[in-house]
Amino acid sequence: MRIKRMTATFGGLTEQRLELAPGLNLIQAPNESGKSTWAGFLKAMLYGIDTRDRDKKGHLADKNRYQPWSGAPMEGELLLEWQGRDITIRRGPRGSVPFGTFSAVYTGTEEPVPGLTADTCGELLLGVGREVFERSAFVGQGGSLTVTAAPELERRIAALVSSGQEDVSFSQAEGRLKEWLNRRRVNRSVGRIPQLEEALAQASAVRGEAEQANDEVNLLSAERAGLARRKEQLEVELETHKALARRELNRKLRQVRAELAQAEVEQEGLRQEQARFLSLPDREELKRAQGDLALLKALEPEIKLGEESLAQAEAELEQARAQAVDPQFPGMTGDEAVQKAERDTAEHQRWTEKGRRCRKRVPMLQLAGAAAAVLIAAGGMIAGGGLFPWIWLALAAYGALAAASLISLSAGKKADAAGRRVLERYGVQGTDEVIALARAYRERTAAADRAAQQVRLVRSGLSERQARRENTRTDLFQFVHSFAPEVKDLFGCSAALSLALNLEEREAVAAARLDGARRLYEALKAQGGREEPEDPALERPARTLEETAAQLGTAQAELERAERQLNMALGRQKAVGDPAALAAEEESLSRELERREGEYQAISAALEGLKAANAQLQERFSPELNRRAADYLSRLTGGRYRELSLDRELDASATEGSGVLPRRALFLSKGTVDQIYLAVRLAVYDLCLKERRAPLVLDDALAAFDDGRMALALDLLAQLAEDRQILLFTCQSREAACLSGRPEVTIQSLPARA
Repeated sequence: MRIKRMTATFGGLTEQRLELAPGLNLIQAPNESGKSTWAGFLKAMLYGIDTRDRDKKGHLADKNRYQPWSGAPMEGELLLEWQGRDITIRRGPRGSVPFGTFSAVYTGTEEPVPGLTADTCGELLLGVGREVFERSAFVGQGGSLTVTAAPELERRIAALVSSGQEDVSFSQAEGRLKEWLNRRRVNRSVGRIPQLEEALAQASAVRGEAEQANDEVNLLSAERAGLARRKEQLEVELETHKALARRELNRKLRQVRAELAQAEVEQEGLRQEQARFLSLPDREELKRAQGDLALLKALEPEIKLGEESLAQAEAELEQARAQAVDPQFPGMTGDEAVQKAERDTAEHQRWTEKGRRCRKRVPMLQLAGAAAAVLIAAGGMIAGGGLFPWIWLALAAYGALAAASLISLSAGKKADAAGRRVLERYGVQGTDEVIALARAYRERTAAADRAAQQVRLVRSGLSERQARRENTRTDLFQFVHSFAPEVKDLFGCSAALSLALNLEEREAVAAARLDGARRLYEALKAQGGREEPEDPALERPARTLEETAAQLGTAQAELERAERQLNMALGRQKAVGDPAALAAEEESLSRELERREGEYQAISAALEGLKAANAQLQERFSPELNRRAADYLSRLTGGRYRELSLDRELDASATEGSGVLPRRALFLSKGTVDQIYLAVRLAVYDLCLKERRAPLVLDDALAAFDDGRMALALDLLAQLAEDRQILLFTCQSREAACLSGRPEVTIQSLPARA
């Protein structure tokens, strides 16, 4: 058998799918991600959910452990290859029973698989029951590798090792012989020999029953007559009690009649009191009016608080508006002020730049005048004609350029003065301060706007509450005046509402009292009560009614018992047979008892022979299992241990390669013990499940192995996976690292659960 795909809504899995390959499947997933749930799902799909299992201390039943977290019903599908064909197994809910429905069909055709049912599924597919599967081919979460003995496991291993026939076993044969012995001698309910012995003793005693029957009939007749007289006396006493009960019933009727008259008078008084009012509203309307009154009381402090908040907000608004006044920005918004400051800053920068340019031209003009004068004088001397005219010409040129420099200097001073006037208007030293003043003004105007908005909000809330108060007050007075027009204030409203409600409640109580008195009066009359005078002639018996009734019941039961016993005694008197017939019956019983005793001795001898044969069977059983387990242990330990022995309870002892005496698993290291019991599980698998190629399921089975032991175990599992499917679940990554790159191994990782 090979599993191809599992689809599950099971525990923390919701419509999740797991694809599986032939051979060794390494399924890696972190803890709490569902790997152990997949292992449990596979076992549940094969063998179902044991609904009889109950939660106990330290144990959670599978029907509760694997209940889907999503709240969906527990269901799943298993696709597998079996006997050369693909089949699909499905399990789902049936009412509140998990996995209560089952189907097994050939994949693609939906044709039912013959003989495959919910109860027989696992045993038919794997060839073993749940118990053998769990103790050999399945290591669940937290499960030990240790293989424990079990009746079915012992039967299968012993039968397979000895004869190869599962139905030929010492356990079955021994059980059948013991059953036959039990049928002959255990107790009177099961054993035939004790039954015959008892029947023989009864037959011997029947002869004396006739005399005893006559004595019993006479005794029971006298007892019946006495009980009949006792019953008659008690019946008379019971009738007296009934007459006394009727007298008491009549007394209660008269009392209730007086209470009824009083209730009618009380109700009439309430009607007259109600007449002082106009038509009273119903109770719900009065309750709502009281709620309106409570609302008015609650609104007063809210309105007072709103008025205080409004005054505070208006004061804050006035202060904010005063702070927002700035002569530099008269009537401007904050943005307009910032824009003006930016324009003035740009103007200052223009004047400053102009002054700088004018001052920069002055030395250049002066230098150019001097150079021109020198050049003109030098040219006149070279040209001849006298020096004087050229000097005047040079002075004229110098003077013109000097005048130009003076004009430029004057223009620069004017530009500087204009720039300073811009700053003087603001009373600051630099343009950054101008911008800062404008931005501060903008913040103050924004604060004033916020204060104005707050005033509007507070005023709106206050107006709403004031309007609500006035509307509620008007409606309340209008309602109260409908039945109490004399009311003038809220105190009067409260008093009128309370009085109306109290009157209504009193009227309701009076009506209920009157109705109850009427009902009780009618009930007492229905029970037979009459308004008649008491009968003083009756005397109360010493016993109570209950005591009389109880004793009468006892007397009646005793009388019926005596009559039944008398009838039975009369029947036995007639049923006593002929002595000759009784003797013949006794002889027949003696012969049957002798024959059964002989059968018992023969079966006992056969059982002793079977036990001797079983001793020889054990000599063949143990070596085969030990040989297989020792071979696996040698491969798991790299040849360190060469021999392994198991007793009837599957407790193991191992011998090292250089050792002489075997060592029990109790005295070996934890790692070695895990290797031993993994070897034992594999050997048990070979003996019980190999022919069916059942899947081997291991959930964190190698978690306690160190890296060296793990590598040897993985090599062995990879070799064994050539002829069987192995599912190895792990929460670690080292197994995947060790098997990485091996084509015969399929490695997949499950995602962590969100």
